[in-house]
Amino acid sequence: MAVAGVDATDRSRPMTGEERKVIMASSAGTIFEWYDFYLYGSLAAIIGAQFFTAFPEATRNVFALLAFAAGFIVRPFGALVFGALGDIVGRKYTFLMTILIMGLSTFLVGLLPSYSSWGAAAPIILIGLRMLQGLALGGEYGGAAVYVAEHAPANQRGYFTAFIQTTATLGLLLSLVVILSVQGYVNANWAPTAVLDAAGAVVMNPDGTEKMIKAFDLWGWRVPFLASIGLLLVSLYIRLQMNESPAFKKMKEEGAASKAPLREAFGTWKNGKIALIALFGLVAGQAVVWYSGQFYALFFMQNVIKIDSFTANVLVAWSLILGTGGFLFFGALSDRIGRKPVILAGCLIAALTYNIVFPLLTQTANPALYAAHQTPVTVTASPDDCSFQFNPTGTAKFTSSCDIAKATLARTSVNYATVEDPAATVAQIKVGDTVIPSYDSAALTGDDLKNTTAAFNKSVNDALTAAGYPLSAAANTTVAKAANFFDIFTGQKITVILILTYLILLVTMVYGPIAAMLVELFPTRIRYSGLSLPYHIGNGWFGGLMPATAFAISAQTGNVYGGLWYPIIIAAATVVIGAIFVPGNTHKKDIFADDAK
Repeated sequence: MAVAGVDATDRSRPMTGEERKVIMASSAGTIFEWYDFYLYGSLAAIIGAQFFTAFPEATRNVFALLAFAAGFIVRPFGALVFGALGDIVGRKYTFLMTILIMGLSTFLVGLLPSYSSWGAAAPIILIGLRMLQGLALGGEYGGAAVYVAEHAPANQRGYFTAFIQTTATLGLLLSLVVILSVQGYVNANWAPTAVLDAAGAVVMNPDGTEKMIKAFDLWGWRVPFLASIGLLLVSLYIRLQMNESPAFKKMKEEGAASKAPLREAFGTWKNGKIALIALFGLVAGQAVVWYSGQFYALFFMQNVIKIDSFTANVLVAWSLILGTGGFLFFGALSDRIGRKPVILAGCLIAALTYNIVFPLLTQTANPALYAAHQTPVTVTASPDDCSFQFNPTGTAKFTSSCDIAKATLARTSVNYATVEDPAATVAQIKVGDTVIPSYDSAALTGDDLKNTTAAFNKSVNDALTAAGYPLSAAANTTVAKAANFFDIFTGQKITVILILTYLILLVTMVYGPIAAMLVELFPTRIRYSGLSLPYHIGNGWFGGLMPATAFAISAQTGNVYGGLWYPIIIAAATVVIGAIFVPGNTHKKDIFADDAK
């Protein structure tokens, strides 16, 4: 796939057919890489039950999300390693390395035995594989963005780089479609299995029925991971057909390439300050809006609103189908009015509306739960008896009466307030007019602990049921439920899809123009390194930690919407910093002008 050399002064001509093929090939390969990375995010709740079974149920979701976040935490390190390689040896070769690491790591997740087979080694290896995925992705995005931008006509950089921006969402959509297809087939052909506790006894639901696990949740979830080996082969073929970026080839031929791109990009204030402005004035806000609108929305529906995973995936998939075109629209709009106003407007709208949109999502998707939230529930306890139940290491034991009371309510998505009473010896839960004393599990052993726990859970469940909380999924006829991918044509499900599509459109506002904006901030010789680090710190740390952080805040405050303040505050801060420090009119910049300096 040969590509002719580029004249840096001739950047407004129409893009040639060969250049379009290069860009589409780059985008297609990136879709597959995002598919690999997001399989875990889409299946976080199921994977948590497989690999974190040793932890209390109340904190299992946090651990699952932290394992997901592990891949994001290491992304900046991947940006440093592969960014430097990309600026020294070329854009193309980093693509081959990153896709190999990503594809093989994903395939191995599908083969990894669960906690019940390998014990603590299973989650440790899982986190290690997630970190390898993060390293690979840290080198992927910058190369793809730079590669496309250096081919695109100057007056269409936003539009053409927006194709790269769609790959993250299309990769998520592809993962959801594969998951839904496999889930439907496996669950239709294999019967559910009873869940057993450590002693081999059948676990019971709050309503007295046996707790069952579907075949997909037990083993079928591995199939999409194993199937990624096919996508890896396709991606390798696509990457092998690509030639080096013409701009990079020209720079190498002229001997203008940087010998130490990391030092040049971040070791001087001239370039270092650009990276800081990009991080805090653009990427941090973009990141939290991106992950709130896609991953946290999915997690929120499954674990807070209590929509079954199949229905949640169907609704999110339809919102992605409806909203993905927004990337191209806002990318093209940024070619006309600039990148800065589009990105900051998306952050501002998100900060102003999240506290309206997510309660509306609850009210629409699970009206019974939303109505139950109007019943006052309190936990009265001594402050000394309560802990902050965010336990990333899994070593802390939450046994006090206050911790047990809060954990029990968190499992059932109860909104509650904490009343501090220094004189209280045992925490109490009050649901309406019903008061239930908690207990200290450290003071009990054997049958006493088992019987006390069972009696306490029954009392709480009875009180919550009387207050209208839909504890039994089978009895909750108001919750949104889809029988198949096309079972969406009811007022409730269409409204939920429209709410989710609104969140996706905010994602497209902040994410569509960001690649072109970052490319325009750095000269060619350090462009790969320069844009990759702030992008992956912003998305890897601010964005990737958003679901786990928001969930922990909600559990601590007793408000299922409390965690939304995390993205709201960061998005609002980005608007202020970006308005003051981010340069405007970068869309009119000649991105090759600095190369001669």
